[in-house]
Amino acid sequence: MTAPATPQELFALWADVRLQGLPPPALVRHPHVQSQLRRLHQSAPDLFQVEEVGRSVEGRPLHLVRVGSGPRHILLWSQMHGDEPTATTALLDLFEFLRLHRAHPRVARLLSALTLHAVPMLNPDGAERFQRRNAQGIDVNRDALALQTPEGRTLKALRDRLQPSLGFNLHNQSWRTAVGDGSRRPASISLLAPPFDASRSDNPGRVLAKKVCAVIRDALEPLAPGQIGRYDDSFETRAFGDNLVRWGTPTVLIETGPWPSAEPDEPLLRLNFVALVSALEALSTGAVEHANLERYESIPLNDSKGMLHLVIRGAHVFGEAGDAFLADVGVAAAQAVRTREGSASVVLSGSIEELGDLRVYGAVEEVDGTGLTAAPLPSRDVKVGDTLPPPPRSELSLRVGLPAELMLLRPVEPQGNYRVERILRYER
Repeated sequence: MTAPATPQELFALWADVRLQGLPPPALVRHPHVQSQLRRLHQSAPDLFQVEEVGRSVEGRPLHLVRVGSGPRHILLWSQMHGDEPTATTALLDLFEFLRLHRAHPRVARLLSALTLHAVPMLNPDGAERFQRRNAQGIDVNRDALALQTPEGRTLKALRDRLQPSLGFNLHNQSWRTAVGDGSRRPASISLLAPPFDASRSDNPGRVLAKKVCAVIRDALEPLAPGQIGRYDDSFETRAFGDNLVRWGTPTVLIETGPWPSAEPDEPLLRLNFVALVSALEALSTGAVEHANLERYESIPLNDSKGMLHLVIRGAHVFGEAGDAFLADVGVAAAQAVRTREGSASVVLSGSIEELGDLRVYGAVEEVDGTGLTAAPLPSRDVKVGDTLPPPPRSELSLRVGLPAELMLLRPVEPQGNYRVERILRYER
């Protein structure tokens, strides 16, 4: 096998190196990670070293994977927020890429120039619950100074022991995040070189992180044009990314956001894979030193509320009072884990978040509501094509906060009835 060089080739290669048998990222749990790390070590013990470096609140082992033998040490960690899972699977795919292509000159050079230290799933207790915080109820990413969480203490101890020259802090961001350039495009990947003080000063380490972000932008933009944003760089005195810079390890924040399709996991995993391989190769060759800083500084800032999952455009709407009016209906959604009869699944949970003139919002899906009435789905069963008598006014009212269980109705003349044109249902 040959290892490709271009982002487009890496994007295509991911399908060959992706780990088989894993569930969707939101359903990956600590035992899945443990099993894959054991397999890696057993299949290539000379390449992968796996070490237990701590325990979570509930006693789950926190593992450090070491691969490579180079003088430049890089620390990567994922899922310090338990409900931000994409990069955990992306890291496992990265390891598989290195295993399968270790003999290729480009990969061999990477492994001889860098030593990678990675903690996939820093917050396994939160992942088990699919919640942001750890089992204590603490946000691990706001515990860099107090160090009241065993997960935070583990990360700090690793930083102090390894003295890495760069860190990769891997997260997911809200699916409401858009690229803030007025394009109404989703911020599928957002990047940040965090500051180390409130004045957002630069030092050589932060400049390096900015150049790495520039490399990632150049790699990803052809694959997701207009969908790369820059995360807010306000200094957060409690956060790990900001404090690692203060402690001497500059960091690159990669935030995975929304993707405009019904099945977002695969394209987002591909983007993470391309971002990591491209950045690590640029670090191993020294090409990062020649990256254009302007390519980082000109990344459009995130718009943290500019994206919706669904917008119904120009429908007739009845509010809580008054006559019907023309409006857009905006639904925000996020992945959620539901367990029924002992089986877990990933669903889209959504609610009405915006109502009115929503022309400034982007959406994963837009529905033309011209000539239709948007109404809540009734408790009784209805299906597309049903003819309904005019519902009581109380059954037509929409408001922000309602579950996104909607139907679009078309008037049927001359009877005054309605025909169900479409049903839009998200999980509660």
